[in-house]
Amino acid sequence: MTEKYSGEIDPEIAELLNFTSPPSKDSGVKSAPSGLPSAPSFDDLFTAKPNKALSRDPASDVDLTVKTFNPIQEFWGAPQPYFENKDYYKIILKDGGETAARVHKILTELMNAPDPEARGQARLRLVPAWWDFLGTLVRDLSPKMEQPKALALRFGALLPSLLSPEQRQMVSCIKWDNRTGEPVHYFDEWLRKVGSGEVVPLATDEEFKAVKKSQDNGIALQRVEKLQGQVQAQSGLIQLKIQELSDLENSLPSQAELLRQHARHPRFAHLADVYNNAQKSSLTTIQETVKRLAVLDRELTVSFSDLEKFQNELDQARQRLDDSGGSVVDAKTALHELSSLRQMAKLSCGRQGNHFPLMMKQYLPPRQEDVGTRENVLAIMAEVEHLDPGVFQRTFKGMATRIVPHVILLPSYGEYGLCWEPFEKFNRSTSRGRIAIPMYPKNLKQAVIFALGDLRWQVAKEKAGYRWMEEGITGWYYQWFTDRGLRGDVREFFIQDYILWITKESEGTQKLDKDIRGIFWRNIPFPDEVRDTLKNRGFVYSELCKKDINRSLSDGY
Repeated sequence: MTEKYSGEIDPEIAELLNFTSPPSKDSGVKSAPSGLPSAPSFDDLFTAKPNKALSRDPASDVDLTVKTFNPIQEFWGAPQPYFENKDYYKIILKDGGETAARVHKILTELMNAPDPEARGQARLRLVPAWWDFLGTLVRDLSPKMEQPKALALRFGALLPSLLSPEQRQMVSCIKWDNRTGEPVHYFDEWLRKVGSGEVVPLATDEEFKAVKKSQDNGIALQRVEKLQGQVQAQSGLIQLKIQELSDLENSLPSQAELLRQHARHPRFAHLADVYNNAQKSSLTTIQETVKRLAVLDRELTVSFSDLEKFQNELDQARQRLDDSGGSVVDAKTALHELSSLRQMAKLSCGRQGNHFPLMMKQYLPPRQEDVGTRENVLAIMAEVEHLDPGVFQRTFKGMATRIVPHVILLPSYGEYGLCWEPFEKFNRSTSRGRIAIPMYPKNLKQAVIFALGDLRWQVAKEKAGYRWMEEGITGWYYQWFTDRGLRGDVREFFIQDYILWITKESEGTQKLDKDIRGIFWRNIPFPDEVRDTLKNRGFVYSELCKKDINRSLSDGY
């Protein structure tokens, strides 16, 4: 807590929490307004009531034809009456049993703490209590979840009085449904997708995977993901073969035309001469082309047969998944996913970060564009992709595809974004990775770039395999790291340099080591228009451009 809290309790909170102890004469606490509804009793808070309907965000599949993000047209929606419900706090805590009672008690102690030490102790006890309470909400995670509960789960908005009127207005204007078509998910959306089997859970320990094997829905989903990757990879290989076939067919007419052009015999001018050396070379080329066409035709026949087999298996697996009732949220799966997301939130905050789990006015970013909403995060990701066009590129069997990872928005005050996994274990070719972004960071842009830099590193490391210290950008960077005698996590050093590359070097501000700039220039190149601008911004960048030209001329780039 900050020093802005003096131990005094807001009258609305006191009324809502049923705080009955008389305030001290000099506390400055006024009596609660008579117009407020009576405070809910303990039994009222924790008695089961029927739920109201809540809309569900549909899942989006990987579309390999999409090459860029669509521009965000509207970042905010019309204000919704989320916090006008007088029973908002009561609705959230009801049905929560002992865990809700614990949150209720600790929050009361926190808001009425007499000194900073007591506030700090209550604050520490509230963190695990809140995460335990979220488990009760997750068990009720269904399309019928009541709006206040969904808001508490998605944003950490437990008590409206903890926010200023302006902040409540801001939250009420955040767009609820995903209309972007991109895999960016709020906290509750991701849990619902995992629990219903729409996406594979986050990769964790082998013990849970063994448990998952006993769940038909989880196995069916893994099977679908694996077969989907095989179908898309096989389609890409067939596309490459068809392109080669087309290029060879297009080359035949010009070669045949060359054969038809006969010169006159030097002694017998009334007769056509034999093939010259160029025509003999063309004849050899035609023979080799025809042989290659026959080979490609046989290969395509086999490839189409394999594709048909994969597609049939995929259709059957999807049918089994549909028959298993994938839309029903499995509480056990969602609860385990909640523990993984809690670890994510801890990592995003760091050891010394703010782990307070609730939305509170003292900690929220001051501007709307600094809050990690779906639209704000997508806009920053589009900016980064413009400067690093290969950030979402993945090459599999010679085919480059653009695959945007799943982005999970965490209701935390974290400072760092992170990449949990670069792709799924059962589908390395076309599956989405998983990155997480805290919604209330100190610097949203840096948090997003941090996560994308982490993604960059992990994809390159997985591509290089056990030779990651020798090959690719990870190999180049690791060699520089060891040559300098640096200590620590090489990945974190890379991510910090990646942030400088995107935010500073792209504008011509030289912040990186000379060797690192060269490594990034070759392996994480800016688009041509940015490079053309930079070469006029200083000697360093103009020299890098000259080296590019020399490499291209020597065919060594």
